[in-house]
Formats: sequence, C-alpha cells, structure tokens
Amino acid sequence: MKEELFNELLASAQEAVAIKKGEVKAARVTSVALPDVKAIRARAHLKQEEFARVVGVSSSLVQAWEQHKRTPTGSSLKLLRVIEKHPNMLDIFKMA
Repeated sequence: MKEELFNELLASAQEAVAIKKGEVKAARVTSVALPDVKAIRARAHLKQEEFARVVGVSSSLVQAWEQHKRTPTGSSLKLLRVIEKHPNMLDIFKMA
C-alpha cells in the first residue's frame, strides 16, 4: 500500500510541474477578487485619514492599498469586506 501512495504522490507532483510549465491546464483554479479600497472608502464618505483611523492602520497604508502598491491581508482584509457590505456601520465614526 505504501508504494501505491508514493506513486500517487509522485504523479501529483509531476502534474503540478507540468501545470507550472504550461504543459497541462489545471483542473480547477480558484481566484479571489481583492476589495476596491478606494470605492469602499468613497461609499463610506470618509477621507483617507479618517478611514485609516477607523480601520486601525496608517493613512499611508490606505493610500498604498488604493494605489495597488500593497494588498490588504488578515484582519484588515476581513474588516474591509464587512465595511464593503455594510458601509453605514461607519456612520458612528462620522459623529465623533
């Protein structure tokens, strides 16, 4: 049984190399669209500095996201997804 598993693993690795070289097309490709930070911020009606404060990052990082120089990750990405779906939740910060 161990040889069978090894051969299956070897075939899988060879297939991965062939896909990387473009010799074989991948059976399934998963892609995730990144959030449009500028559009999210615009819908929230916040300036970069205000938006940065709300998200908990620097305004230079927000600027880098908007210019596609950096990519949001981790908790920032999750928060951006929430704000994208519910921009009105930031109304409380406009009163402060």
